[in-house]
Amino acid sequence: MSTVAVYIEQREGIVKRPSLEALTAARQLSPHVVAVCISAPGDASLLARYGAAEVVTIEHPLLQQYSSQAVAVALAQYVRSAEVTTILIAGTAQGKELAPRLAVLIEAAYIPDCTELDRDEHGKLQAKHPLFAGKVIATMQPLTERTVVTLRPNMFTARAVESSSEPTITQFSPTLSEEDRKVVVEQVVRNEGKLDVLEADIIVSGGRGMKGPENFVLIEQLANVLGAAVGASRAVVDAGWRPHSEQVGQTGKTVSPNLYLACGISGAVQHLAGMSSSKVIAAINKDKDAPIFKVADYGIVGDVFEVIPKLIERIAALKQTGA
Repeated sequence: MSTVAVYIEQREGIVKRPSLEALTAARQLSPHVVAVCISAPGDASLLARYGAAEVVTIEHPLLQQYSSQAVAVALAQYVRSAEVTTILIAGTAQGKELAPRLAVLIEAAYIPDCTELDRDEHGKLQAKHPLFAGKVIATMQPLTERTVVTLRPNMFTARAVESSSEPTITQFSPTLSEEDRKVVVEQVVRNEGKLDVLEADIIVSGGRGMKGPENFVLIEQLANVLGAAVGASRAVVDAGWRPHSEQVGQTGKTVSPNLYLACGISGAVQHLAGMSSSKVIAAINKDKDAPIFKVADYGIVGDVFEVIPKLIERIAALKQTGA
């Protein structure tokens, strides 16, 4: 069986949940999964609980500050030395930048934004990838020796293994120079404490129907009682009502939460492309013919300014009673 490696994304030593989802997906492909970290993870046993049999830490002074180019070079050196054939990377903002760089360096096939993984009867990798705004699901099968795959967050539920032991931990020291870190990214957290729509289980999104940025306080209040992230349509972001980091859609972020609640969003095809893979879709819109209702599992035809306050009140009351 070919070796499957998973790049583990961390922030201040904490493993990002999409990387745990990637470990779960990797278990479908191989019984021996290698978790690859830049610097030692804060909790290697956590990686083992989600399926990593081996943890490889890549250590180098030039990797202390994140550089996608330097990380790609380091990963490429490890992949070649360990004869890894499949590399899974969570499709976060960092992963989407890193994966194609790595694929070029190791001359690998690159399959982005995968929603399903499997092997055929001959053991060949098969990956499903949405095309044309999700209207077509293509089954991709690489012809190259190596393959780099990014996984859409929330499509693979992170599941711990029933029994796990401490993983084998090894260190890999790449050969890097200053030329390998031309691009250095300084992370600036503006919305500290707020959920990222890429990782949220529940998203409450607002559109033009909210009528103005001042009314997004209703979206924030509903998101707060639900423990959800706040999302927005492209029209709202273009108008300057909300930051681009919250934009859901073809030119924003593609999300797959357990629940997506669209408030005052008509449902243009560009928006549907970014959220149609959500497990459950609910919509509130005063227009009964709005396109969003064609994809919604649940719909409320009504004024968002009347419906949202009642939802907030009802959900808060249920939480108080422990229901």
